[in-house]
Amino acid sequence: MSRSPAMPGGTLVLDSEGLAKAVLRDRNVTGWLALAHADDLRVITSAATLVEVVHPRINRPALEWTLSRLVVEPVTEPIARQAAALLADAGLHGHKHAIDAMLSATALTSPGPVTILSSDPADLAMLCRGRAAVIKI
Repeated sequence: MSRSPAMPGGTLVLDSEGLAKAVLRDRNVTGWLALAHADDLRVITSAATLVEVVHPRINRPALEWTLSRLVVEPVTEPIARQAAALLADAGLHGHKHAIDAMLSATALTSPGPVTILSSDPADLAMLCRGRAAVIKI
């Protein structure tokens, strides 16, 4: 685990893979969560991310425990409008990138600095355009 791209303070954001790995107690993500706690970072995800994470085989008690330790931010109309603007600026289509755009908009409205843990950093980096550190997990 490398901490150099992220700065202390601010917000740590989990995308669907980050949340799924947190539920599975992945060592790398668990390390990031411990650092976030030690540095007093807010740990968040978007409500839209839950749609990607929930599936029939997920360990529901582990998911609920994980969610109890972070903030699930709602997708409000202003977030949706910002997500649409991020998609337009990046030249991406909402059909394929809607949830990433909602997560990015949520991240960008959070107290900075913002670090996003993602399995697909390229799309999130395109959407955030350097306004958040995007770390591959």
